[in-house]
Amino acid sequence: MGAFGGYDEGWRVMGRRTVRWHTAAAVGAALTMTTAQPGPALAADGPAPYSYAENATAVDGSTGTSQAVRLSPGRTYRSAIGPGEKLYYRLDLDAGANAYVSGTAVPAPGASVASSDGLRVSIEDVDAHRCSYGNARFGPTRSAHPVTAWASREIGADEYMCQAAGAYYLVVERVGPSSNGASSGLSSGGSSGEPSGASSGGSSVSGGRGSGLEWGLELGYAWEPAVKKGGSTAAPEIWNSASPEPLRGDPERRRGGSGFASAGPLAQGIWQDRTGITAGETRYYKVPVGWGQQLSATVELGSTTSGEGYVGNALVMSLYNPARALVDDALVSYGGDQRSAALDPLPPVAYDNRYSLDDEVSGMRFAGWYYLAVHLGSAVADRFGEKPIGLTLRVRVSGRAGSGPGYLGQAEPRGVFEVTDQDREAAETGTGAGTETGDTRGGAGDAGGTGSGEESAAGSDGSTISGDRRLALTVVAAGGIGTGSLLVLTLLLWTVVARRRVAADRPTAPSGGGRASRRGRHGPSRGR
Repeated sequence: MGAFGGYDEGWRVMGRRTVRWHTAAAVGAALTMTTAQPGPALAADGPAPYSYAENATAVDGSTGTSQAVRLSPGRTYRSAIGPGEKLYYRLDLDAGANAYVSGTAVPAPGASVASSDGLRVSIEDVDAHRCSYGNARFGPTRSAHPVTAWASREIGADEYMCQAAGAYYLVVERVGPSSNGASSGLSSGGSSGEPSGASSGGSSVSGGRGSGLEWGLELGYAWEPAVKKGGSTAAPEIWNSASPEPLRGDPERRRGGSGFASAGPLAQGIWQDRTGITAGETRYYKVPVGWGQQLSATVELGSTTSGEGYVGNALVMSLYNPARALVDDALVSYGGDQRSAALDPLPPVAYDNRYSLDDEVSGMRFAGWYYLAVHLGSAVADRFGEKPIGLTLRVRVSGRAGSGPGYLGQAEPRGVFEVTDQDREAAETGTGAGTETGDTRGGAGDAGGTGSGEESAAGSDGSTISGDRRLALTVVAAGGIGTGSLLVLTLLLWTVVARRRVAADRPTAPSGGGRASRRGRHGPSRGR
């Protein structure tokens, strides 16, 4: 079982603006008026929307290479993709660094999807030679949730193709039955959710394209520098593959995030999600794993007395490496009693793991934050209701952290392939420290930057309207929630205002149970 391959059988299943006080007052007045008006109720305990990186740059993919916008390493981008679309983005690569790009598809909550629906991500050179590709599918849960595919351009992976410096293209496309829009509608009782490419309170990334058939899209782009010559070119053949001794003790409470950018940090231990997990929801966690350390993880879905029946492939736990490449996953079927599943034994993190033909081994090639994404299928609600079910993770990080491979430059985002004392402290305490793919310290590229110090027309969060107007419209739209939510909304309003005032003082970035077999999904270089 593994994660690096391009074989379709695998289900895979990686501005500154000041808010003026008169605007805030107007929004407050809108709150007062709208909460008195009748409107549809908003489910307070429904699945949380996907949490995009706060500093993600809004960008539109092009339908041809000539108009493809350039992406910069170390940045996170936010886009959208419609049924049948094949989108292009440009990458300018040198002849020394490895490039890793991930695409996370975010369908609307309640969207109807097939197990074979998903996303394909590939990197091609200017002669349409494919450097690599990866597929991510919704899989046997048959439940709409964020899925992540990745592709890479690796130096030395192919003697002839994709080795030279120059322009390359990231290609993102929809795959499966819904690629023509035939089965991308909302399931019974589902909500259309937000416009694709929008997080809570956001607007459509691309002007007139907003549609329930679109999927939001988050792109991560990491750069790995070359290493000193003379190292091994073969993967380690001997490592401890025995299942680790189970952890004992009482669980500690920790809240999972709703995206890579908001993943809840975990250290070694037994962790119980603060609020549990509801059907249709995906929880994200991250664990710092240093060079030479070995990670193992088990997920347990708690018992419930509500409902009856049995749901096959009810829950999936997926492990992603720091470049958001899938390493392994585990499936849980559910009948109301507690059930658990563990990842396969994984090797200690080592640079030379990349030379293995085993996907699980090859995936453990970097130090850094490893992500656990846990999704509970929406079908569970049909049998056991919509109340949260207990979720427990048992995480072990074995071995002493060692030194890295001797990189000859700086990775982008800075620090993405290392573990610091600050990262370890964050994992122990539950604070949100650590480097994400999307750190702006790598500088801005052509995509999304204006260089003026003011928010671009697209907005820093992917909106097509100005920040003040967007805030007002968002609050007005929430007016149907009811008078009981007035206090919560008011507090939320002033929190947003305060955060934007602080942001205005910061410098702006410069412009510029069972498992499915997935062998061979990350395809080798090949012409076409």
